[in-house]
Amino acid sequence: MAGSYFNKIHDRTEIILVFQTKVPTKDMPKATCTGWYWSWGLRMKYILVTGGVISGIGKGIIASSVGTILKSCGLHVTAIKIDPYINIDAGTFSPYEHGEVFVLDDGGEVDLDLGNYERFLDIRLTKDNNLTTGKIYQSVINKERRGDYLGKTVQVVPHITDAIQEWVMRQARIPVDDDGVEPQVCVIEVQLAHQVEWSPSATGEQKTKPTQNSVRELRGLGLSPDLIVCRCSTPLDNAVKEKISMFCHVEPEQVICVHDVSSIYRVPLLLEDQGVVTYFCHRLDLPIEMRPRKMLTKWKEMSDRSDRLLEHCSIALVGKYTKFSDSYASVIKALEHSALAINHKLEVKYIDSADLEPATLQDEPASGRCSYPGPQGGYSIVIQVPPLRSGILVPGGFGVRGTEGKIQAISWARKQKKPFLGVCLGMQLAVCEFARNVLGWEDANSTEFDPETKHPVVIDMPEHNPGQMGGTMRLGKRRTIFKTSNSILRRLYGDAEHVDERHRHRFEVNPELKQHFETKGFRFVGQDVEGERMEVIELDGGSERGRGGMDGDLETLTIVRPSGR
Repeated sequence: MAGSYFNKIHDRTEIILVFQTKVPTKDMPKATCTGWYWSWGLRMKYILVTGGVISGIGKGIIASSVGTILKSCGLHVTAIKIDPYINIDAGTFSPYEHGEVFVLDDGGEVDLDLGNYERFLDIRLTKDNNLTTGKIYQSVINKERRGDYLGKTVQVVPHITDAIQEWVMRQARIPVDDDGVEPQVCVIEVQLAHQVEWSPSATGEQKTKPTQNSVRELRGLGLSPDLIVCRCSTPLDNAVKEKISMFCHVEPEQVICVHDVSSIYRVPLLLEDQGVVTYFCHRLDLPIEMRPRKMLTKWKEMSDRSDRLLEHCSIALVGKYTKFSDSYASVIKALEHSALAINHKLEVKYIDSADLEPATLQDEPASGRCSYPGPQGGYSIVIQVPPLRSGILVPGGFGVRGTEGKIQAISWARKQKKPFLGVCLGMQLAVCEFARNVLGWEDANSTEFDPETKHPVVIDMPEHNPGQMGGTMRLGKRRTIFKTSNSILRRLYGDAEHVDERHRHRFEVNPELKQHFETKGFRFVGQDVEGERMEVIELDGGSERGRGGMDGDLETLTIVRPSGR
């Protein structure tokens, strides 16, 4: 199918293939290849980033970095991610399999790589920028049901391949910048090549055979790379670069090394230093001038400043998916950007909320690294966070597992007067904790976890369809109105009267119980436009250190701006 697709479009495209590969050493169990590529038509240019089936070798970062250096040249750049799975979108994925589900302005639940695109390029994408096999087949089947094919037999070639082309060409021209200008370059990340197995060397030298095999397999699809980007732990030896050049039929200058760096934000600088912009300029006939670029200068200054930071701030992240950091990718990036803005280096301490569950502490007290024996044989919670420049964050999530541990952490933060932020489910559980321990409603809970509770402080929303999981939540960018000027979160937003944040949730605070909370100092300082949904909470007496929460995925709107804005 891939071969037929690319052969079909070859007559009207100028093919460029940039190819990324992981160069193994003796400690690496596997290697995969990644690549990118192409230009389409006279005006729009397409660059395809493609690679193996293993995640985490940097396809998304390479795609984002390519877009960044081209945008620094004054071009308008957009990005598309093509995923092979049959799911319509990423909304029903487990965080342990694919990492977090990234939420877009229009409510699209997409792959986390689109978060990298938005953060690097400072653009706003839509759900159609994440193309899946499921979406394509659904589109073709819907057309067939409407009779759009006029009785023809619907097949993979040409109908599925045509649908892919039409989707990409249509979406690539959708403006993604604030100025509304149509993009000139579209970076597309897609998987074409298969995983390459290799036998580790006892000497630890850099191996080229996986790269050669991957390029050979790529050529089997009718594609030849113009650039080969090698992902490696140390800078690529000249001998290795020349060997890759010889066996993969490219010039040594077309073999690019992307070795381990202190920050992912140094990757665009690595590509720039090795002449990637110059190559694209000539190969794709891009309308850019080869001169020093202010944006990349600021990008380098930001990276250098990040490396020089001496003061640290520590955040304890209490969640249920802490064994896989990509489950909270946007949360971590938002914290990193915030720390950098105040010239601090971030330290995230991951705490599995299941370790704080009362049952866990009783059965395995020694394994609860955040617990210690309390009076009368009970157990108390201690979150190991330094007293200064620190705080506790409880992010979103679904399902009952680990929720009681999160409530324990929230209770500890309130009693110890620690800075606390609850995001989405974290805010809802803060409501439950306050209701239990301050209002005295011992069984207070969310109906998500206890439908029979006598004190349903968090309830499902009217638009929630319990019979359908995918796409039925309150999704996308929503406006929150601050109801008071005396709010710490409002001051953090620059004393704005309202904020627009992205949401992804099925449950909300029960508005009928609002008065019970506010009489005890638990304030709902932000509500939706209609004044029906409680969006932002704060606890009286929080002073400048702050204890509050927000019922939205506020981390999904952070952008990397080298100027520090």
